[in-house]
Amino acid sequence: MLEVPLPESAGSLAPADIVVLGKIVGPYGLRGAVKVHPFADDPLLWARLPNWWVGHEGSTPGLWRQTRLLNCKAHGDMLIAQLECLPDRNASETAHGMLVGVPRAALPPAGKNEYYWADLIGLDVVNARGQLLGRVLGLIETPANAVLRVGDGEQAEQLLPFVATVILDVDRVAGKVHVDWEADW
Repeated sequence: MLEVPLPESAGSLAPADIVVLGKIVGPYGLRGAVKVHPFADDPLLWARLPNWWVGHEGSTPGLWRQTRLLNCKAHGDMLIAQLECLPDRNASETAHGMLVGVPRAALPPAGKNEYYWADLIGLDVVNARGQLLGRVLGLIETPANAVLRVGDGEQAEQLLPFVATVILDVDRVAGKVHVDWEADW
């Protein structure tokens, strides 16, 4: 795993404190900018944040490092971001595959019937009959809608569309997503 050179003065946070916003998918240009695949509906709001945090997916202990956001703009379905920790093309090439995020406290509260993906991962998925289908393992963004990856580690994953006809209720306090979905679908 390649290490991105981060400023020594940068702070660090544990992964639980960070909401992942996207993934660096490659360099852009010669001055250290990177292409970021966003994991949210309104990624241009991130351009207003003074700092982003970068970290390796699945790393242990998985500490994230703060870096200043110098510039951010939309480019098709990607973002082009210039981060202080990536001063040139060589540095931006080493950042491929890293995640970008922000501390939860820096994000505005989600609106009614809106959820940060990070808040859904790990919730139990229960159907209308009260059957536990598994836990939310992750989400997949498709052109039509997001899709919940649901599993229990023993059986094959189920993919449930994250649409109102399937998702009946999300109860973060109880740790459950109630769905109109059968166990054998």
